[in-house]
Formats: sequence, structure tokens, C-alpha cells
Amino acid sequence: MNTAMNYLTVLVVFLLLAAPSLYGMAHDRRIDRQIAKARREAEGTSRRAGFAKAA
Repeated sequence: MNTAMNYLTVLVVFLLLAAPSLYGMAHDRRIDRQIAKARREAEGTSRRAGFAKAA
């Protein structure tokens, strides 16, 4: 029983230490997706505007 409690304690400590980092990584990925989406939308509108001027 002591061995199981030791493993559980190590797992909990690891999760407490890793949680902020994992949360930050998820936040950064969300921001990166938003930036990529905004770039795609900006490129799409500028291309459409360019086609409208040429026509």
C-alpha cells in the first residue's frame, strides 16, 4: 500500500508542476490558430480586392 501511495504522490506532484506549462502551451496554440486565421482572412480579402480592381 505504501508503494501505491508513493507513486500517487509523485504523480500528483508532477501534475501540479506540469499543469501551468501545459496550460500555457494550449493557450499559445490557440493564439497561433487565431493569428493564422486572421492572416488567411486578410490575404483572402486583399486577393479579392485585387481581382476587383483588375476586372
